[in-house]
Amino acid sequence: MVAKQMLSRVQTIHEKNLIYRDIKPDNFLIGRPNSKASNVIHVVDFGMAKQYRDPKTKQHIPYRERKSLSGTARYMSINTHLGREQSRRDDLEALGHVFMYFLRGGLPWQGLKAATNKQKYEKIGEKKQTTVIKDLCEGFPEEFTKYLTYVRNLGFEDTPDYDYLRDLFTQALKNTGDVEDGEYDWMKLNGGKGWEAAKPYSSHHHLHGANALPNSSARDLHGSAAPRASHRPGVTADRLNAAQPPPPSPAKAGVGKARERPNASGVPQVKRQNGVAGGLEATTPTASTQAQFQNSNLHLPGNRVNTPGNQAMTSQAQQPRRAPEPEPTFMQKIMKALCCG
Repeated sequence: MVAKQMLSRVQTIHEKNLIYRDIKPDNFLIGRPNSKASNVIHVVDFGMAKQYRDPKTKQHIPYRERKSLSGTARYMSINTHLGREQSRRDDLEALGHVFMYFLRGGLPWQGLKAATNKQKYEKIGEKKQTTVIKDLCEGFPEEFTKYLTYVRNLGFEDTPDYDYLRDLFTQALKNTGDVEDGEYDWMKLNGGKGWEAAKPYSSHHHLHGANALPNSSARDLHGSAAPRASHRPGVTADRLNAAQPPPPSPAKAGVGKARERPNASGVPQVKRQNGVAGGLEATTPTASTQAQFQNSNLHLPGNRVNTPGNQAMTSQAQQPRRAPEPEPTFMQKIMKALCCG
């Protein structure tokens, strides 16, 4: 039943003009337990999918060789190992390898050792070619041998007979005495409770805590926490305004003009401007930070505007300061008083 569903999912992908190109067990998921889709097989991860024909004209892509490997080496088709362009036949062959992996618990080309990944992929491809299909499927229903023989003999542009392949698995089910009742082996685990019952904690318990309700979504769980957060006092405009510093007084003329200062090497630093050497231009500060910004401008390097006031300030600044005269001692004061009357 699993094989029929997986085949039907791949057929649907092909009917949408796509080939999957990464058939492996990891990309086939079963439905949620205790739901209507609990016995439905789903396909995920279409990152490797590719259009094999034009959706309107149905023109097939051309055959090519020397293609790089794409997919998972353990399950990919022999043609993919040989560097040939993939088509529908390669998806079905990889699917057959997955079937045998499920039945056998492993494949003959697993565990091969090689120095590099390239050499390992080559060894896997060689092992697939030398492994006879009958030997690969030995001990299992002959319908799986017929399946792999059929898909490996398909041409590059051939349309597979999906109904024929599904009938093979239906016949295999009948030959084993099983009934297609929609119940799978994992549903019969733990006295009919399914594989979920074998877990010490459910996925909801593990992810969201012991108080999480079953079948509750992340939106519901996070939404239930909103009322608890609403007990905290709200932030009002008055509180925000109270936290702001008072606006600064109007700046005096000439204040805030940055003076050019030499750096450690004696070369004046240049003010960065927008669009020059990737520099950034500071935006106008808000009222709450203007006082700090104006005070900090006194210490920022920049180009000084030559105004009369600034020139006077510059000339005064460039004049060397005279050392303060020392204060006369007590004896000097007495002598001065005696001499000068």
